[in-house]
Amino acid sequence: MEGVRKYEPLVDDSASVSTYIPRDIGGRRVTRSGTVKQIALKAGNFVVDQPVSKHVLLHATQTTGDEFTHMRYTACTSEPGEFKDNYTLRQRQFRRHTKVALVVTMYNEDDVLFAKSMFAIMRNIAYLCSDACTYGWGPDGWKNFTVVIVSDGRSKINPKVLTLLGVMGCYADGLAKSTVNGKNVKAHIFEYTTQVAIDKELYPRTDPKSPMVPTQVIFLLKEKNAKKINSHRWFFNAVCDVLDPEVTFLLDVGTVPSKESFYHLYRAFERTPNVGGACGEIKAELGSGWKNLLNPLVATQNFEYKMSNILDKPLESVFGYISVLPGAFSAYRYKALQGAPLDTYFRGEEMHGGADIFAANMYLAEDRILCFELVTKQSDNWLLRYVKDASAETDVPDRLPELISQRRRWLNGSFFASLHAVWNWTKIFRSGHSSGRKAALVVEFAYNAINLGFSWFSLANFYLAFHFLFDVADDKNETNPFGSASMVIFQVVRQLYIFAIVCIFVSSLGNRPQGSKTLYHGMVVGFTFIMCLMLFLGFYTVYVSIKVAVNDIEEQNTSLFSYFFKNAAFRDLVVSLCSTYGLYLFASLAHLDAWHILTCMLQYLLLLPTYINIFMIYAFTNLHDVSWGTKGDNAPDLGAVVVKTTADGKQVAEVEMPLTEDDLDDAYEIFAKQLTKQREEMHDKKKEAVNPVTQQEDGFRQFRTRVVLFWMVSNALLIILFTNEMIVDKWFPKKEGSVNPYLTFLFWSVAFLSFIRFVASMIYLKGHYQLKIAERKGGRGNGFADPEMGQVGSPRSSSLPQP
Repeated sequence: MEGVRKYEPLVDDSASVSTYIPRDIGGRRVTRSGTVKQIALKAGNFVVDQPVSKHVLLHATQTTGDEFTHMRYTACTSEPGEFKDNYTLRQRQFRRHTKVALVVTMYNEDDVLFAKSMFAIMRNIAYLCSDACTYGWGPDGWKNFTVVIVSDGRSKINPKVLTLLGVMGCYADGLAKSTVNGKNVKAHIFEYTTQVAIDKELYPRTDPKSPMVPTQVIFLLKEKNAKKINSHRWFFNAVCDVLDPEVTFLLDVGTVPSKESFYHLYRAFERTPNVGGACGEIKAELGSGWKNLLNPLVATQNFEYKMSNILDKPLESVFGYISVLPGAFSAYRYKALQGAPLDTYFRGEEMHGGADIFAANMYLAEDRILCFELVTKQSDNWLLRYVKDASAETDVPDRLPELISQRRRWLNGSFFASLHAVWNWTKIFRSGHSSGRKAALVVEFAYNAINLGFSWFSLANFYLAFHFLFDVADDKNETNPFGSASMVIFQVVRQLYIFAIVCIFVSSLGNRPQGSKTLYHGMVVGFTFIMCLMLFLGFYTVYVSIKVAVNDIEEQNTSLFSYFFKNAAFRDLVVSLCSTYGLYLFASLAHLDAWHILTCMLQYLLLLPTYINIFMIYAFTNLHDVSWGTKGDNAPDLGAVVVKTTADGKQVAEVEMPLTEDDLDDAYEIFAKQLTKQREEMHDKKKEAVNPVTQQEDGFRQFRTRVVLFWMVSNALLIILFTNEMIVDKWFPKKEGSVNPYLTFLFWSVAFLSFIRFVASMIYLKGHYQLKIAERKGGRGNGFADPEMGQVGSPRSSSLPQP
């Protein structure tokens, strides 16, 4: 080594940031000494405890103890289910009780997404240990929390993420090997308790005055790419089998939980012993100053997420069964998952590409299967809860092709998983729920079945709404805003509508959205124009109806209340408005979260036909596509660990390792320099690689064809039935002063479902505020009127339970 390496700290006082840049290595690659060392195998396993560079601990609050001074590498040659029998983890050796084990699933996400998620995780753990947390774990509470980062395939991981992990002390080059004594390595496991947090600007937060606490990290790098569900298998069947945590948290890289989210999620399990799973609010990332809302696709998704969290999740939480706990941010009681729930969940590993196309599509939404199996688990009474105070931001697709591809998987997975749940609703009677809870769950399954039916016929229902609005406008009275040209306009727009539907069907059969961007953007513009026309006709009809109602009330000298029940058309109009726009507004105000009404509702309404027509048609015409992108996994060989037996009978492995302090510092210099480059380049845009379209089995395509044909025919029959004047006049005669009978049916059906959503949302909100009041008073309340409640720990308890 030439000279003495010096480091210049670059400190940002406003952000309490420190980092170190090597002065003398320039652009050259620093090589290690290449010293070969004999490593004694532990129970026949290749396990190495390597010291970390002194720079990792330069500003650390804790600098003694193996978990801070050494990183452990384990070359795992076993399958996940055999891990516990052959290996152990440091938390087990330290005899620590794990309250929460968090899995962060990763594929090839970039360094910025990883940094945002990891920084938020460490901030949450710090809050659990802070004085600000009323029911916190105390200053040593970080020992109860373990973060497990599972990367899906060594050839797939983004090298920039390895740089961040290296700066944190959780990864080192040169340790991993492909084989151990002739056995292929299945996973590379790095264990370290880090005190370095890297923020979203890629600055290491190492200042001792920062609120961060040590974080136990297990970085599990899978040798092969085998899908996210396999990553969860490694977490549950390998890591959790050793740690035996109370609660497991699930998080995707790119999802950023708020500072107190982990606390609120864990408290949901602590308060109520039969809560088996919980989730918080998923928010769309809006950017600084909500600049992302300038993109109508982001605004639409934001509105969709908000209303789901205001109406749908509270409704399901009140009943006790949330149909889906999002895999991007959710939590489960580990004990509740044992047995049938996890066994059924992991069947999805074998479904994709298999012979059962129904199950393959169903397992595109494997988290829905897990929720169903958990609530209906035999002889148990597990419930699922929505925790409003726990929230997390996620980046949503901001380009149309990516959004269409995402919704293809979401729509197909949710449809078939929902169909599976509704079809097997009787399984609720095998559970250990009380009679009252079973009755409530039966009501929820009936509600879900009705929604599933409306979803199936949504294509026809939207066209009928379009048809009837123009039908009203064509009346020769003052509700006609176009005069004599109304019939011509209707025929032109109708042909445009049908042409757009045909184009979508044709383009969806075999074409990727990324390859037909211009066509899909044109279809979106066309449907947006049609929706503008529909909104204009709708509001004009409302204006005229109110005007007529006022005149009638004055002429008949009656009250508004009496007129409401006498005039069917006016009554249907009021019910329709209140069950849609009124519901959105009032429920949002009640939840004290209504900005999306002003900023996103118009975009949502304009893009509604895109969601109904384009997204659904593309999804159903691609039912045969259940691929997950696991091809092309060819990582370079890392070398082999050759085991030798010494004269005294011990097994040792000869490997090349960095031994001296300079060796360790050289390796850290490379990570530090690379992190600086990544920080400078983090705003550069890159073109994404396009994966080749994979060949699907003929049987999958036949299944797709049959489903699509049945879907098209059933929706077409509904349209024909209620647009044929002879059939309508004979079978569904319209009463004087009323609208089309099917439109009346839709109005009142939507009103009925909306009433259920609103009442359940208010019940949830009442329980939520009762819970917050009880928390402030130090009480136990859970806000859901559950008959059993767990003991709540005393505030600021810092004692750690013994294993």
